Amino acid sequence: MQRFYIGLMSGTSLDGVDAVLVSIDDDLIQHISATTRPMPGELRREILEMIASPQTIDLDRLGMLDSRLGKLFGQTALDLLTGTHTKPDEIHAIGSHGQTLWHRPALPTSFTMQLGDPNVIAEVTGITTVADFRRRDMAAGGQGAPLVPAFHRAYLRQAHEARVVLNLGGMANISLLPSDADHDVTGFDTGPGNVLLDLHALRHLDRPCDHAGEWGASGHIDQNLLDRMLTDPYFMAQPPKSTGREYFNEAWLQRQLAAGPELAPADIQATLTELTARSVTDAIHAHSSKCDRMLVCGGGVHNKHLMRRLSALLAPATVESTETYGIAPDWVEATAFAWLADRTLKGFPGNLPSVTGARHPVILGAIYPGASYSA
Repeated sequence: MQRFYIGLMSGTSLDGVDAVLVSIDDDLIQHISATTRPMPGELRREILEMIASPQTIDLDRLGMLDSRLGKLFGQTALDLLTGTHTKPDEIHAIGSHGQTLWHRPALPTSFTMQLGDPNVIAEVTGITTVADFRRRDMAAGGQGAPLVPAFHRAYLRQAHEARVVLNLGGMANISLLPSDADHDVTGFDTGPGNVLLDLHALRHLDRPCDHAGEWGASGHIDQNLLDRMLTDPYFMAQPPKSTGREYFNEAWLQRQLAAGPELAPADIQATLTELTARSVTDAIHAHSSKCDRMLVCGGGVHNKHLMRRLSALLAPATVESTETYGIAPDWVEATAFAWLADRTLKGFPGNLPSVTGARHPVILGAIYPGASYSA
């Protein structure tokens, strides 16, 4: 039975809220439309301030931010409906990832916090909303992330070749998809994707990113800085593992830079680009016996210099965008959370224990009924 879903996603890059409209009919998913509403500067600054100073978070600010993000997510969904002339009662459900504020999977009592109140989303749109996907996996002993490899397995795995799907958001994560169906799909966060590149570009270019990687391509890699960054314990830790801005951030970057001589800003950008490329490809070489093709999604796919470095380091494997296989790279994650909402409402597990380390598969998320909800 064909049903329509909206997927909502705001990642660690904090550049905006992505919304996709898809139809799901059993195992067939069809992309219909998508939109992005930019993250308001005031909200972005407030989120970054909280991440930078977690010990000083005010409960009033936290609660209001949760509600304001819920309204932003809900309005983005309405924008999508308006643009496609779709009525809210035609949508079976919304799957909302939320905005990650803090992610601590390795503490004795692990937790993760995503903001964007789904009660508000359901009220603003009138559409049943499924959200809070990560915490049930963590309750079952998992990392709570990454969750998208299950979607990659369903739609991008092929029996004729070993594939890796790389999501280059603020953080980078990989899904290892063996061609042999008897082998488990695995995956994990490899480390920083765009986050350090964007931070450095904002500081020195007053731009949110290094457009097409042109600035990074103009510099020279400093091998000492690269080697020093690659000795960070996260890169050497064994999966399952996941990370976020609470670890790889401005303070982390400044510590690395302070440990060596002063470098030209363009050379730092070149070295940060190589850090992303090396940490991704090193992880693939260490944890995948074979990679015939890597499919790349997320904002980092537009960094042509980074894509060239990934191709060089992973040769002879083919490196290309997920666009080639029918899923636009900017919309993969939002589409995945629409798919996960469908799994939840059907009572199907959404996590992969081989990825997250959970003790067993679990049904993810909580359901916030809309106007036409029926159990």
